[in-house]
Amino acid sequence: MTDSQNKAHLDADINRQALDFHALPRPGKIGTEITKPAATQHDLSLAYTPGVAEPVRQIHADPDLAYSYTNKGNLVAVITDGTAVLGLGNVGGLAGKPVMEGKAVLFKRFAGIDCFDIEVDAESPQAFIETVARIAPTFGGINLEDIAAPHCFEIEQALIEQLDIPVFHDDQHGTAIIIAAGLLNGLELQGKTLADARIVVLGAGAAGIASVRLLLALGAQRNNIFCVDRQGIIHLGRQDLNPYKFGVAVETEKRTLAEAMEGADVFIGVSGPDLVAPEMVAAMAPRPIVFALSNPVPEIRPAAALAVRDDLVMATGRSDYPNQINNVLGFPFIFRGALDVRASRINEAMQIAAVEALRALAREPVPAEVLEAYGLKELSFGPDYIIPKPFDPRLRERVPAAVARAAIDSGVARLPADH
Repeated sequence: MTDSQNKAHLDADINRQALDFHALPRPGKIGTEITKPAATQHDLSLAYTPGVAEPVRQIHADPDLAYSYTNKGNLVAVITDGTAVLGLGNVGGLAGKPVMEGKAVLFKRFAGIDCFDIEVDAESPQAFIETVARIAPTFGGINLEDIAAPHCFEIEQALIEQLDIPVFHDDQHGTAIIIAAGLLNGLELQGKTLADARIVVLGAGAAGIASVRLLLALGAQRNNIFCVDRQGIIHLGRQDLNPYKFGVAVETEKRTLAEAMEGADVFIGVSGPDLVAPEMVAAMAPRPIVFALSNPVPEIRPAAALAVRDDLVMATGRSDYPNQINNVLGFPFIFRGALDVRASRINEAMQIAAVEALRALAREPVPAEVLEAYGLKELSFGPDYIIPKPFDPRLRERVPAAVARAAIDSGVARLPADH
């Protein structure tokens, strides 16, 4: 069996199960539900004509009453153009729909937030921006998803400026938040600090650049971070850099991923499958941290990394390995906190609040129901547990509260926390 055949074989069973899961007993993963009675003629007269006219008149007079009389305040749009779906690339909006439906499932399951998934066929970033801006009145928040860099940066910034509801590109900030929370805990376990750590980031798209920005805000040193794209290390001498990549460029004589990995304390992969050789991990500093987050196939599989380093803290983006860096730990609860205080945006203070809440939760004793959900006898803060599990019920309490408080303290909330 060739190497590529072996890798395909490793995922064959779950791929078959996933197709059945999505197709049976009815296609897709989400639907709609009625939240008011509809059993009698009177019920229908209130739900539709003539009763519905009165909330229309009220909202026309005061648009904020849409939060009182419609589902706007608990409704998020999950929107994509399909240009950067998972690690699969530009597969288009329609092919990306299973991911958007999945995101809606996670919003509802973990934070009780209703979602519409919307796949946009847009010929340009401006067309996408205009489309989203025109439909935004329907929603209490916008979750942008699977949009390729560098357009994702332009799109998100334009929508943040135009809209008065939270706009959050989860591939940027959601990923960065979970990476930061796990990394801070991993560094502590390895006896290192973020300020001193030498960090390699493979992948200079949405997640990579946003992660660098957040790590810098948390105290990482700019000259200690090497970002690597398809052309090698992003350095100041390159002439092919867009403004976003130029913002993470450093002065260095190093040029390749292998050179960057020599003596590095941290590797963060947000790129593609099987791009890191075991020899590169072997060349890292003592007590290294490897976050190989490409999905569905990581940059290096844990078995290969652990075979060359027994002093390693390892994380992936997959649920079948320890330390899953999973955005579901962030976006449902971040939006929950933002919606609860009707925040106008999700700012850096709210993101850092989420990081600290997640980081702290991983240090606390793990509830029995979490152990049962994962078939574990014990779990405690350590190399195989640096970030909470998605089914930890305390996430629903801790993260939204921290985000809501940060929204209030930073002046972007329009309701008090205890409204």
